[in-house]
Amino acid sequence: MKKILLLICCALAFCVKAQRVKHYDLAKLYKSGAFLPADSVTAVASGTLSTVNTIWFRDLAFKEGTIDVDLRGQDVFLRSFLGIVFYGSDSTHYDVLYFRPFNFKSADTARRRWSVAYVSLPDYPWPRLRKEHPLVYENAVHPVPDPNAWFHATITIKGDRLTVYINHDAKPSLEVKLLSTRRQGRFGLFSDGLKSDFANLVIRE
Repeated sequence: MKKILLLICCALAFCVKAQRVKHYDLAKLYKSGAFLPADSVTAVASGTLSTVNTIWFRDLAFKEGTIDVDLRGQDVFLRSFLGIVFYGSDSTHYDVLYFRPFNFKSADTARRRWSVAYVSLPDYPWPRLRKEHPLVYENAVHPVPDPNAWFHATITIKGDRLTVYINHDAKPSLEVKLLSTRRQGRFGLFSDGLKSDFANLVIRE
């Protein structure tokens, strides 16, 4: 019995050790020169980073795992887009999971279903996906956050699947099959249009 308990304890310890959990203080990382391009960052404060454009980690290579991050966009029509970029191989080849906060609480039902989206560039931009696969790679988010407030996203990328949860909800807001054949590459924070805020980034691999 003691041997069995010892084996179980060893197995559990191995599993815990095998999972790498990394917490990222985005403000400290920016000050240490961890992002490219650095001139896109507009503000840093107490672990929070604000950027107007996509920024890439200099030395972070991502394969698969779970990403937890807090984000804050703006409720300005067609101006606020934010999320993560991953599996980047160069300036034109990468995947994006992003949010459109201005659609979160839209009175237009169709627009609400365009609140979170996945694309794989350059072959699968959103116009092509919306035309060829309507409402497959985009969806509404739930629970619905305030479009001007912080919200939490849990993004799991494992094998060929991507799953997104909002504010720790048990039901995913988006679940799709990855479109690219890339399974590793550069990682960054996606922002397009207006200033986007990011904090509390944790990656479990």
